[in-house]
Parts: sequence; structure tokens; C-alpha cells
Amino acid sequence: MRGDVMVTESLAEMLIRHEGLRLELYVCSAGKCTIGVGRNLDDRGISESEARLMLRNDIAASMHEAKSFAWYRGLCEVRQNVVISMIFNIGLPRFKSFKRMMAALDVSDYELAADEMLDSKWARQVGNRAVELSDMMRVG
Repeated sequence: MRGDVMVTESLAEMLIRHEGLRLELYVCSAGKCTIGVGRNLDDRGISESEARLMLRNDIAASMHEAKSFAWYRGLCEVRQNVVISMIFNIGLPRFKSFKRMMAALDVSDYELAADEMLDSKWARQVGNRAVELSDMMRVG
């Protein structure tokens, strides 16, 4: 087994050397959308387990960003999940533009926070998702 691990690590290093390691999407010389170490997304895509691993990593990053707000720790788990979902969906910079919602969260006014969520371009863009999340914010 040890030999297999060494071969695998050796092979991986060789492929990284040959293919390169790109953390952003790019178009390879064959015109295919590619990422990582030569992963052809057009023809191969990603597996469900890879998508779930990426999801877990993205949730962890969104959770870390949410924890930067003083009021976040005082929220119940359901409301924390709403905040994480919004950050996951729109990113931290755009989430920070929800100033009235965050001010309401700072004083634990969840009705107003939910109303502010719905009174936004984001709510008009995501439709039922905004309704569901605002209900979760309202009820906890």
C-alpha cells in the first residue's frame, strides 16, 4: 500500500507540473472550460461528492464571514442559517449593503429584518427563496 501512495503522490506532482494548477476557470488550448489540474468541465464536469465538498467549503467560508458581525452570535441557529444562506448567495460585500436589515438584527427586531429582506432587489431576483428565508427570520 505504501508504494501505491508514493506512486499516487508522485503522479499527482508530475501532473501538476505538466498541466499546471489553476484555481480559476480558464479555457484550455482545446477550447474547453477547465479548472484545477486540467479538469475539463465541459466533458467531465464534477461528481456529486466533489460538488458537496465544495458546498461544505463554501458554507464554512460564509459562516466565517457571518461571524464577523457582533449580532450574529446572538441569533438562534435558524436565523444564523438565513444569514449564512444570504452571504453564500450574494457574497459578503453585497450582504453588507443590507444596512437596515442588519440594524434590525442588531436590536433583535426580526420582523423588521424580515421586512427589509423582502424590500430589496435581491428578493425580487430570488423570489420564493426570499419569502422562505424572510419567514425563517421572522419565526426563528
